[in-house]
Amino acid sequence: MIADIVTLVFICAGAALSLAAAIGLVRFPDLMSRLHAASKPQILGLILMMFAIAIQIPHWGPITTMFLVVTFQMMTTPVGTHMVGRAGYRTKRLRRSMLYRDELADAVARAEARDSAQRTARTVPKDSQT
Repeated sequence: MIADIVTLVFICAGAALSLAAAIGLVRFPDLMSRLHAASKPQILGLILMMFAIAIQIPHWGPITTMFLVVTFQMMTTPVGTHMVGRAGYRTKRLRRSMLYRDELADAVARAEARDSAQRTARTVPKDSQT
C-alpha cells in the first residue's frame, strides 16, 4: 500500500516535470531558455519515473537496465545541450539582451579571425606569395 502511494507520487511528479519541459519548449522565447527547459526537468522527470518502476518491479534485471538508461541520459543530455547551445551562439540564434555576461564572445571572435585568415591564405594565388 505504501509502495503504491510512493509510486503514484513519483509518477505524478515525473509527469509534471516532463509536462513543464514540454511547455517550456513551446513558451520560452529564445534558444538558451528552451535548452534549459528541455534538459533539466526532463532528466529529473525520467529519474522519478524510473524510481517508480523500480519500486513496483524490485528485480535486478529491470533495475540495472533502468540504471543504465538514467546514467546514459545524465551523460549525454548535458553534452548535447552544450553543443546545441554553442552552435546556436555561433549562428546568432540567441537574444544578447538576455545574457548576463558573455564569456564566449572573445573565444568566438578569435576563432572567426583565425578561420578568416585561413580562408584568405587559401585564396591568395601562389605567384603573389613569392
